[in-house]
Amino acid sequence: MAGKVLLVNQNSALLTDALVSGLKAMDITAVPVEPDIECIRAEQDGADVIVIFAGDFMYESPEVLVYIKDICFGETKVVCAVGYAKELTEIEETIPKSMIEKEFMRPIDVKSITRDVHNIMSKGAERNKGKHILLVDDDVTFLKMMQSWLCARYRITVVRSGMQAITYIAAHVPDLILLDYDMPITPGPQVLEMIRSEPTSAKIPVIFLTGKADRDSVLSVMRLKPEGYLLKTMKKDEIINSIDRFFESKKWENVYG
Repeated sequence: MAGKVLLVNQNSALLTDALVSGLKAMDITAVPVEPDIECIRAEQDGADVIVIFAGDFMYESPEVLVYIKDICFGETKVVCAVGYAKELTEIEETIPKSMIEKEFMRPIDVKSITRDVHNIMSKGAERNKGKHILLVDDDVTFLKMMQSWLCARYRITVVRSGMQAITYIAAHVPDLILLDYDMPITPGPQVLEMIRSEPTSAKIPVIFLTGKADRDSVLSVMRLKPEGYLLKTMKKDEIINSIDRFFESKKWENVYG
């Protein structure tokens, strides 16, 4: 199970290293961050869980807890807290208890935390599994690669041509279509036009897949007004994180506006 956890901790490298190692064994990337808004902002993309370790920063920089509350609002990210009873109560003054998925009392049991974080992320992955993505591309190798990357988190249907995609969505309504821009016979722009022309499919989000990263090519893609685009040269984690963020926020973040 792939995933990312932020460990917001101050002056406890030994504990952080133990958690990073334990979560890595479960195929979860754990990233230690200082309790600083800019540090958290730099790493927050793609994070499924934020674990806050109580510390002096709660009094010296209370805005950090406010920022974490804001980015976790609406269940786009899950927040957990670690501390003594009094510290947890103080955290709850900023982040409501109803928003905190799990509280861990000190003294800390590293195995317990890693197990519980893994379980929390598994539940999130199961929620994502309800999302259905139609993947459209004539490149079989790329199709298989994308399917293997995404199938752990989403329900994936693959088709190899634009007309197969049109036939499929005549009877099914996926939550997202990843559509190759450059396909023979029926290229992506034509497929998008057909999708938008039918009332039953007009509102399905469409993200173009393109191998062309130059600005002019990207802007020509965006003139067709899809929800966004993915570069085929992007790394696995970048692609997964982009799609995760889209389902979390219903907004797509592109390189060129």
